[in-house]
Amino acid sequence: MLQFNEEKQNKRVEELRAREEEELAQILAQKYGLPYIDLSKLSVSTDALRMVSESESRAAHLAAFKLIGKELHIVATSPTNEKVIAILEDLRAKNYGAILYLGSKASLERAWERYQEVADSSRTTAGVIDISDEELSKFFDKLDSVASIKETIESEQSQVRAGKGISNIVEVILAGAVAIESSDIHIEPQEEQIRLRYRLDGVLQDIAFLTSNTYHPILSRIKLVSGMKLNVKEMSQDGRFSIKIKGLEIEIRTSVIPGAYGESIVMRVLNPKTIALTFDDLGVEKQLFSILSREIEKPNGMVLLTGPTGSGKTTTLYAFLRRVSNTGNKIITIEDPIEYHLEGINQTQVDDKQGYSFLEGLRSALRQDPDIIMVGEIRDKETAKIAINAALTGHLVFSTLHTNNAAGTIPRLIDLDINPKVISSALNIAIAQRLLRKLCVKCKKEAAPTPEEQALITAIVEKIKKKKPELTLPSGNRYYVEVGCPDCNGTGFHGREGIFEAVLSDPAVTKVTLGNPSEREIKIAALPQHILNMREDGIVKVLEGSTSLSELSRVIDLNEEII
Repeated sequence: MLQFNEEKQNKRVEELRAREEEELAQILAQKYGLPYIDLSKLSVSTDALRMVSESESRAAHLAAFKLIGKELHIVATSPTNEKVIAILEDLRAKNYGAILYLGSKASLERAWERYQEVADSSRTTAGVIDISDEELSKFFDKLDSVASIKETIESEQSQVRAGKGISNIVEVILAGAVAIESSDIHIEPQEEQIRLRYRLDGVLQDIAFLTSNTYHPILSRIKLVSGMKLNVKEMSQDGRFSIKIKGLEIEIRTSVIPGAYGESIVMRVLNPKTIALTFDDLGVEKQLFSILSREIEKPNGMVLLTGPTGSGKTTTLYAFLRRVSNTGNKIITIEDPIEYHLEGINQTQVDDKQGYSFLEGLRSALRQDPDIIMVGEIRDKETAKIAINAALTGHLVFSTLHTNNAAGTIPRLIDLDINPKVISSALNIAIAQRLLRKLCVKCKKEAAPTPEEQALITAIVEKIKKKKPELTLPSGNRYYVEVGCPDCNGTGFHGREGIFEAVLSDPAVTKVTLGNPSEREIKIAALPQHILNMREDGIVKVLEGSTSLSELSRVIDLNEEII
């Protein structure tokens, strides 16, 4: 005898109703010519939800679920609802693009559930933690050094222990990073404590140690404002948000990865002021500056920058773009991601999930009739070939390539199956760079090099004089070393500058390129160009007292064979 299972039967009825509801939504979408979407298969962005209040969303039977730049994606049950139309018109009046989808009530319910998370956040506008001018002024008056940040964090932690909110400590961490011009914030759980570090002038420095009682609310809040899932702890997540400081919007890129003692947080601080260098401010040696000025003003060809992550390639590329940007040309960039927004330039961002790679971006850009194209990175053979072809067909192409030095660019292009005969026609110049910390002018002191250091400096100076006999250098028997003071947070350094080298595609380099050359062969062929290499450029800066020999040796190998 069969038994009737009421619970199982009810569950089946619910599943049928849900399926019918989704099918009806699909039919209506076809009727109105709109795309259908099922939010049960997608994540919902809290940034998007903040664009329309919960009460307005429920009243209009809609939900915003994705925000990309100024483009808001919205799902509704009916496109003819007057309240839906009013919300769309309001968004467009605020210069937001609105893409409308049709979906079921179940999709809306799933999005509305996340409003509880939005309610827990203090963000006042979509994607922005609003720090008032008065509050920020208080921070800047107080957070002018590592010591003051540490003291303020300790004070805020005592407030947390007393049962008060966590919002202040997050703002202290962010405002402190901006105040002392940190590029990255690292929050790293360890066995007994949580380590907070800032990256200052390219080097990580301890700021404070947090308690677990402080760490967990900080992690939740950072996940929340970054649009991450709070309940996901066993896999990495990426997100973003922005802070406003005295009218300046600073984007924060967030990465969270699981670790042995908890989730590690890294926040990259994309402060537009830190990358607002002009071409003249890059610190390029005089002769190379003249060469670069000529090469980036050419109507076509390729300019390639090389160097590891954090070597300042993006800053240099943006300085090039600012130099060549004018109303008479069209510039398109393909970046991963867009780090800073440049006025008057069409910037696009790689999205591998949507199939928009550097390759696809470059193909699309060429259909837009550009004069100048900037490709964030040449990663594969196909991208290399199209970029080279663009440089040969009347476009000026800026890009980056992974090599250790300028001479390595040509062998690397050959490895990417670029015909050597084509390389010399397309490539204008290859540039390599690194960033050196500059000595603090308040506390640096003069010192004498050791005999080994003296011999190294002398050997390099002899090479410099052969290339540039007209150059007058300070004596090589004295240099400056770092000390440390309150003005430089005890590091002995403040700020950074670049060291550069370059190889031009002249007849000598072109001739050797045809024989599938090594880096050494390229370097020898380029010697008559009399361009200083990075080691020589660095030694000049050491002798001028701009940086220290220890800092230069940290960044490049000074004992490499001298050519």
